[in-house]
Amino acid sequence: MRQLIECLCDPDPGVANRAADVLERTSYRQPSILARWKDVILGLLHEARENKLRWNLALVIPRMQLTGSEIAHAAAVLETYLDDRSSIVKTAAMHGLAGLAQQDAAMLPETLDLLRILSRSGTPAMRARGRILLKQLRGHIE
Repeated sequence: MRQLIECLCDPDPGVANRAADVLERTSYRQPSILARWKDVILGLLHEARENKLRWNLALVIPRMQLTGSEIAHAAAVLETYLDDRSSIVKTAAMHGLAGLAQQDAAMLPETLDLLRILSRSGTPAMRARGRILLKQLRGHIE
């Protein structure tokens, strides 16, 4: 895992992007592997500029056990991802925000509003993902 995290920080975008993809796929099945590297991953979320790195980190972030302040910080960064030129980054940011809202109920009203807006005004991928996420979040609050 250490080598994978080191690759995330590699100056070669191709290496960092491939490492992010592996991290996302691995953490989907085993989210506990992220715990030791939480600070590094949160730092990368803020620093990432490559699209593939950004979208994979946006998907990984809600899989970690975060404190309230870490959730707020991650949510603020993910909201900036909604201004990205890449539709995939925007869609992954929506997914990340919805996941964080499931950890912090105080985020639910604002996240639901945001997802409603993006479900009507975003790209086709954002609209489709927004509908799915809204359905999941509504089930979470009922």
